[in-house]
Amino acid sequence: MTLQGWILILVFVGMLLALTKPVGLWLFTLYEGRRTPLHTVFGPVERGFYRLAGIDPTAEQGWRRYAVHMLIFNAVLLLFTYGVLRLQELLPLNPLRLAGTSEHLSFNTAVSFTTNTNWQSYGGESTLSNLSQMLGLTIHNFLSVATGISLAFALFRGFARRSATTLGNFWADMTRVTLYLLLPICVFYALFLIASGVPQTFAASVDATTLEGVKQTLALGPVASQEAIKMLGTNGGGFFNANSAHPFENPTALTNLVQMLSIFVIGFGLTWTFGKAVGNPRQGWAILAAMLTIFLIGVTITYWQEAAGNPILHALGAPGGNMEGKEVRFGIAASALFSVVTTAASCGAVNAMHDSFTALGGLIPMFNMQLGEVVIGGVGAGIYGFLLFAILAVFVAGLMVGRTPEYVGKKIEAREVKLAVLAIAVLPLIILGFSAIASVTDAGLAGPLNKGPHGFSEMLYAFTSAVANNGSAFAGLTANTPFYNGMLGVAMWLGRFFIIVPMLAIAGSLAAKKYTPETAGSFPTTGPLWTGLLIGIILIVGGLTFLPSLALGPIADHLAMIRGQLF
Repeated sequence: MTLQGWILILVFVGMLLALTKPVGLWLFTLYEGRRTPLHTVFGPVERGFYRLAGIDPTAEQGWRRYAVHMLIFNAVLLLFTYGVLRLQELLPLNPLRLAGTSEHLSFNTAVSFTTNTNWQSYGGESTLSNLSQMLGLTIHNFLSVATGISLAFALFRGFARRSATTLGNFWADMTRVTLYLLLPICVFYALFLIASGVPQTFAASVDATTLEGVKQTLALGPVASQEAIKMLGTNGGGFFNANSAHPFENPTALTNLVQMLSIFVIGFGLTWTFGKAVGNPRQGWAILAAMLTIFLIGVTITYWQEAAGNPILHALGAPGGNMEGKEVRFGIAASALFSVVTTAASCGAVNAMHDSFTALGGLIPMFNMQLGEVVIGGVGAGIYGFLLFAILAVFVAGLMVGRTPEYVGKKIEAREVKLAVLAIAVLPLIILGFSAIASVTDAGLAGPLNKGPHGFSEMLYAFTSAVANNGSAFAGLTANTPFYNGMLGVAMWLGRFFIIVPMLAIAGSLAAKKYTPETAGSFPTTGPLWTGLLIGIILIVGGLTFLPSLALGPIADHLAMIRGQLF
């Protein structure tokens, strides 16, 4: 580890903290449906959308109606993208005349981008046309993010409202988030990337001559526009197979820093928005403190392990940290930080290959996802996933003080606790269940590149990434098969919507309750004690659930490395 590496990490965190309140204030403006300076430009567009769709944005919806509209919208988008991918060879903007993708790959990809997972069982530049990238995928990068933020707004209203039966209007929330947040930022973000050297063209490729005199064909396309929303929306699906390790997606140290900042910035802002929505900004800061603590622990372990390197190579006369699978232009610190950022935020973009990390260095990104999008988490999904754990934590605190648990003025009763446990249980049930199936079937065992515990880690990481809607991978796994495309597609759908529906039910239940003022007997939910309890509940639940599987995978892999064995 180096001083320069730690300065990078500290500067990164400091910049995010400085942006938290301004971003949170803008999000709060959208949450309340207030007018913004951008309404002069986008107001007529917004009203045009409503008229075209026959929507009354002032007509609020109960949690069931909100959930049904959200599910139907996402199901239609999935079918649309499936059709685009299957008919790709018949559609325009296909300069390489690429064929339509197979049934199982089209299913997997359509589910992946609908659920904000952006898992890719294919190489983008060699599989998808420009039209498929733009119309089939980038549209999801906007709308899946807008869906996540809208759902977070609905849960905020559940906590903030009193004796209410509605949570807002899904269509209005989603439209406002897209027009007044995502689209304006991405326009300037894309221009910054273009100025930094990221391509934005309909050309398929360009021929170049290397310094050795060898001719090489370089793939091109509308990369910058997809890259901007890919990072801002914690989508992660790259235009190129190498993702953000590719110099056309992430060419410089500055673009690398900006990409990491854009992954986290909305998630940080939403914590402040929550505190403002419930009338106590300290509630938001307490949540952010817990998230940030877990994140910094993960960064420290990953950076330490990657900087320490492999003792087997050291014994052979190759000292230094682990640079396998990393770009020289980024180095160990920026690669380790990026890996924790992208998995803490359920983004899935990578600037280094996680399969090449040390065993414990690769464990942290996997464990981040297994915690259920609570370490900052995906845009929108992170904060509502964290609040599910907050409900569980305040229930435990209520048992400690011997009274009905309360959180931000709402009594947490049996219905909310049962629904929170149901939503939290989805991840381990699917991750461990599907990993077990893969590890005992011929089709599943045909996927891993490596044997032993590292091969098991590749399978476990894949299903963890799918269910957590992350999208990154231990890239040694061959996933473009009917078995993995089908299983991972189902895992992604369940991991997204089997958490959302119970969460909305909790929001509806909370909105109907009256406000309960704090008393001397209330458990405080803004101080260090509360933050520590949150961290403890999250780590204990995650640790007890996934420790056996982690022991079979990365922990066993690490112990084998110490004894001189590699897989």
